[in-house]
Amino acid sequence: MIKIFFLILLIVVFYTYVGYALLLWFLVIIKRSPKEEEKVQNVKNRELPRVCMFVTAYNEVEYVDQKVNNTYSLNYPKDRLQYLWLTDGSNDGTPELLKKYPHIQVQHQIERKGKINAMNRGMNYVQAPIIIFSDSNTVLAKDTIIEIVEQFEDPKVGCVAGEKRIVDQKDDNAAGSGESIYWQFESFIKNMDSQLNSAIGAVGELFAIRRELYEEIENDTLLDDFIISLQIAKKGYRIAYTPKAYAIESASVNVKEELKRKSRIASGGIQTVIRMPELLNPFKYGLLSFQYISHKVLRWTIAPFALFLLFIINFLILAQANLWFETTFYTLFFYLQLIMYFAAIIGWIIENQKLKLKFFFIPYYFTAMNYASIKGIFRYLLGLQSVVWEKSKRA
Repeated sequence: MIKIFFLILLIVVFYTYVGYALLLWFLVIIKRSPKEEEKVQNVKNRELPRVCMFVTAYNEVEYVDQKVNNTYSLNYPKDRLQYLWLTDGSNDGTPELLKKYPHIQVQHQIERKGKINAMNRGMNYVQAPIIIFSDSNTVLAKDTIIEIVEQFEDPKVGCVAGEKRIVDQKDDNAAGSGESIYWQFESFIKNMDSQLNSAIGAVGELFAIRRELYEEIENDTLLDDFIISLQIAKKGYRIAYTPKAYAIESASVNVKEELKRKSRIASGGIQTVIRMPELLNPFKYGLLSFQYISHKVLRWTIAPFALFLLFIINFLILAQANLWFETTFYTLFFYLQLIMYFAAIIGWIIENQKLKLKFFFIPYYFTAMNYASIKGIFRYLLGLQSVVWEKSKRA
């Protein structure tokens, strides 16, 4: 029985972190036809739709100038853009600084009720059929808007997910190295998901929706971007993914700060699974349910526990049969895990060092993020996760 349990744990861990990506890649290759070409139409010669650049901000005065100048410089006609900022609760001068820019529409509320309340309130001021949400501390690629608008030429697309890129330094610490590698891998999966059927969710750094598809969400929602995009997917629309539209952001200043962010995301993941149980039904949502379970649900529920249990069960198998020095799969796999956890410990010791050799940072980041997922699960179930976003310090 213990070996069967070991096998189940191994399958869950492998499929969640590696197997699903390989399966996606294989399925996309099968789906592609040699003659098939991308059918997104070119909108450059069409009348461009009006677009609302929607930003929610809480005490972001240090990023205002950078963000405004970045959005002003994007490749899209200025007369087709609405710049809308919601600054609820900001008391550091953010709304006052924004009002110095003539084209920015600032909707400020003294009371801080959280990002979701600001988003729901902000919908009353949107004057465009397409809304692009973006964080105040990110910089967008020059052709971001035009690339997103092109995706909406397909009437089946209800949401467009942009790519998140972490500033990659040659000499990075653990947080920078790990987060950069994570998002490169995550972007690959999102791209494959989108090509197969639909991307699964979007990230708040950069995503867009059709205005008429927005539904108000509960004020205690933790993953607003994910819930908003999934609501649209549930209606039968695709979430398109376009890596040509991307947001650049600095990595967390250290792993401790990144743990706070990942723990909150895990809490939000459990909240999503509980609040949208219908998406777990493949008989109703078909391929979308399969992608949702494989890409997100397993990561947020079973896989983090399975990862650490795998090492314990592997240890018990070796101890039970005295296989410590035998050439068996269980022995080799146990020592492989031991090496990876040892590398994670070294990564933890040197996490604040900036090194070109990033090998030790990868297992450390991976281990730490799975620990954060477990922590986030318990924080949500015990009612300890605050809906008010606690910003991670960025490098």
